[in-house]
Amino acid sequence: MRRTVYVLNGPNLNLLGRRQPEIYGAKTLADVEAECRQAAEAAGLEIVFRQSNAEADLIGWIHEARDEAAAIVINPAAYTHTSVAILDALQAFDGPVIEVHISNVHRREAFRHQSYVSLRADAVIAGLGTAGYRMALRYLGEHALPSS
Repeated sequence: MRRTVYVLNGPNLNLLGRRQPEIYGAKTLADVEAECRQAAEAAGLEIVFRQSNAEADLIGWIHEARDEAAAIVINPAAYTHTSVAILDALQAFDGPVIEVHISNVHRREAFRHQSYVSLRADAVIAGLGTAGYRMALRYLGEHALPSS
């Protein structure tokens, strides 16, 4: 069985380390990718790591994952709270989906408490900083994806 995981990142995450470090921390998206690659290797997984500020790109990658990936880890960023289209794309994906948020969205503005993605996600990790990505990959490697 495929043990490829798509790690997808939404808008403004390309600014990690420079945008609101008091909320999102000092690590850059390149740092997060390096940590994800290390965690994936330790878990016996391959990853495809991508980021876009465009909703259509994220939807296209979710569609691509239907044929190429066993699971998706997604930080949809602001699209979490607005995108029925991303939810619909995820509904068409058969494998596990883990939603990750760097900040604890439930301690922030009220509009951030609603997640369309959570309606499809098998698990949600929020508020643990960038460690949430590594935890998602570790979980998938140990519990959700059978060994090949």
